[in-house]
Amino acid sequence: MITIISGTNRNDSMTLRVAQIYFNLLKEKNVEVRLLSLKNLNVWEENEELNDVVKNILIPSEKFFFIMPEYNGSFPGILKLLIDNTDIKTCWWHKKAALVGLATGRGGNLRGLEHMTNILHYLKMNVLYNKLPISRIEEEIAQDGSIKNHLTHNSIQQQIDEFLNY
Repeated sequence: MITIISGTNRNDSMTLRVAQIYFNLLKEKNVEVRLLSLKNLNVWEENEELNDVVKNILIPSEKFFFIMPEYNGSFPGILKLLIDNTDIKTCWWHKKAALVGLATGRGGNLRGLEHMTNILHYLKMNVLYNKLPISRIEEEIAQDGSIKNHLTHNSIQQQIDEFLNY
């Protein structure tokens, strides 16, 4: 199973729209996929709700897409809290990850992608070499969640295909 993690808890985020695009494209390929939004999930400490996510989503997943907006040159702390408040051996060790960075500026969250890569390597995860930075996100993704630019669609599709074969 593949889990897509929408790496922010902000309301009406572009991150969740992009995560939904990945979810829909994977569903079209008949892949078993789940979408985990951090929007209303309490990850501040170990609790029953988080334990359910760990048991039913994180542990059974073999692969993860991390969709991460740029926050102050990295990624949101809420995403790091999710990782920090789970058992790293059962949830993350020796699993595979693909990374997508989002930004309103030009960098597509390149620093955040590299920061997360280092963390995931520490967690003994295998990270797909094709990390996709999506810059100027408002020009790439419409309010309704559709992809405006066919080249962005092609890049997303290529990353998905590579990850499925990874």
